Amino acid sequence: MHVLAADIGGTKTLIALGRQERGRLHLDTPQRFESAAFPDFETLARTFLKHEGVDPARISSACLAIAGPVEGDAERQQARLTNLPWQLDSASLADSLGIARVVLINDFEGVAHSVDDLPASSLATLQAGEPDPAGPRLVVGAGTGLGVCAVCANGAGLLPGEGGHAGFSPTDAQQIRLWQFVTREEGRCTREHLLSGRGIARIAAFLQTEGHAPGPALAEAMAEGDPAAALSRFALRGDEPLARETLRLFVRLYGAQTGDLALSVLPTGGVYLAGGIAPRILPLLQNGDFIAAFCRKPPMSHLLARLPVKVINEPNAGLMGAARWALTSAKGESGSGQ
Repeated sequence: MHVLAADIGGTKTLIALGRQERGRLHLDTPQRFESAAFPDFETLARTFLKHEGVDPARISSACLAIAGPVEGDAERQQARLTNLPWQLDSASLADSLGIARVVLINDFEGVAHSVDDLPASSLATLQAGEPDPAGPRLVVGAGTGLGVCAVCANGAGLLPGEGGHAGFSPTDAQQIRLWQFVTREEGRCTREHLLSGRGIARIAAFLQTEGHAPGPALAEAMAEGDPAAALSRFALRGDEPLARETLRLFVRLYGAQTGDLALSVLPTGGVYLAGGIAPRILPLLQNGDFIAAFCRKPPMSHLLARLPVKVINEPNAGLMGAARWALTSAKGESGSGQ
């Protein structure tokens, strides 16, 4: 028997079949679909199953990780994607697809479920800390937005949330000016306004009001495509002042806000940075600025210095976690906070 796993975002959907072999998760090669090309997930799933030649009756359970909040209870969940006109209902999908059980979880819940299946090669250590394998964990990730999910001690459950939409707390004069800059534009300044792809571009726009101008090559690259990707690429090269200062401030903000989140949970089992940005700027996260900002929380700095902090560089972590949840669900167990 197989399980079906999907990682559904506003831009793309990854979907794959999974199974357990000798106690280990095995995930088939994921298929990528452009989400907007389908009217709903049911149509996408049918397209995938037909392509794979799989009878839905042979799928014991399905888990869909959604980029957005999931509502409901253990028996039935509903979700609506922020950037896609899809509404998903787990019970309706189970009936229409002919799959015994369908479960919806938040996308960062999916990442949190993947941690135990990740090989050491998929993790980069920013701070070794003093890990407690049974302790709580925290998954934070900047990408399109800012995702947050806590894992209870001893794996007793997950606590998905929308912490990225909490207010940003500036810590110095420059950050106060940044907060004012964003608040004038957006009405308020949240963590996600700064710790996301759009946040990187927003920080660069702010720094330009402070006298930092892009060089011709950077200006052209930002105009041609994704400004955040261009800024990150030029920052890694190190020869473009605006890009360098933008990512330097971004990394410090990322560290400080992750430290604030860690104080709420004290994740002695580890802090895991997920999302698409961290792996791409890993050298900038490893230069010490992130951890310095993460730990600078007197009088609790000593506690934060003990927490392991790692970057997840596995692009399919959310899909792996959804498959793990589906396998657990198929056994009649629930490791989720749903």
